[in-house]
Amino acid sequence: MSNYEDLILYFEDQLDKIQYNNRPIELYDPIKYTLGFGGKRIRPVTTLMGCELFSSNYKKALPQAIAIELFHNFTLIHDDIMDDAPIRRGKETVFKKWNSNIAILSGDTLFALAYQYAQQADNVILKDILSVFNQTAIEVCEGQQFDLNYETKDSVSVDEYINMIRLKTGVLFGASLKIGALIGGASTSDADLLYDFGVNIGLGFQLKDDLLDTFGNEIVFGKKNGGDIVSNKKTYLYIKALESAIDSDRNILLKHYKSSELQSDSKIKLIKDMFIKLKVDIAASEVIDGFFNLGIESLDKINLPSKRKIQLMEVAVKMIDRNK
Repeated sequence: MSNYEDLILYFEDQLDKIQYNNRPIELYDPIKYTLGFGGKRIRPVTTLMGCELFSSNYKKALPQAIAIELFHNFTLIHDDIMDDAPIRRGKETVFKKWNSNIAILSGDTLFALAYQYAQQADNVILKDILSVFNQTAIEVCEGQQFDLNYETKDSVSVDEYINMIRLKTGVLFGASLKIGALIGGASTSDADLLYDFGVNIGLGFQLKDDLLDTFGNEIVFGKKNGGDIVSNKKTYLYIKALESAIDSDRNILLKHYKSSELQSDSKIKLIKDMFIKLKVDIAASEVIDGFFNLGIESLDKINLPSKRKIQLMEVAVKMIDRNK
């Protein structure tokens, strides 16, 4: 199996070679700008790895890996508009740098380009690949809508939140791996197991983001703790705290989490102390470990020698056991 870092370098090089139309520049410059943000590139690289798990030639899955990355960036452009987010990865978001209309059109074009790359597959498996791609696109949009709904919903359960992040985040990790596996010649059952592996690791990845936002090392994480608290975001930590708290603690959470009266630092400290008191940081770590273990169980069931699965195991560990 190829080295993970080598696959990143290969994919970055190939992504840089994409040729875009020259005009209108207002449409294509934002796309180049967005893809130039960088990022972990985990999703497209796992597409290559999913292919190589069952085939000696991971490059067969390059078009679909590009499709996954283009689709992911399409969602980021549109999410930033809906969230009114001014910054992503330390740079102005597309709609802030240009405007919302341009951002919508550039995002739509990214989706169309993603579809062009996704369909570059052998006719024997093309229907299956497009089926996975289309279903994933629908589910990611469903997840985003649930996320928007929960911003104004008074009460959100842990199960509702987990389902939302499964749709918004988990299924794309699963699809990335499954599409690669199908291109590599995997059986339906093995491709499904790899999908389950990806979904569960994706869930753990997102929950770790929630945890790091409040409890991460600021120097390593690269940003100040408490962003979710300041923006009143209903994360696993907050929802679990409400479910675990007695009435007096619950009333404090409800009063101060939505409050704009407290200074940011004071609000972060108060809510973080409450999270610690209610041990939701411990609960989150346990749930993350649970999803990791479920993912590894699925990976173990795939009908291949264990040594061929070591690289994917290591990627899963990097996604879950991280400080940024």
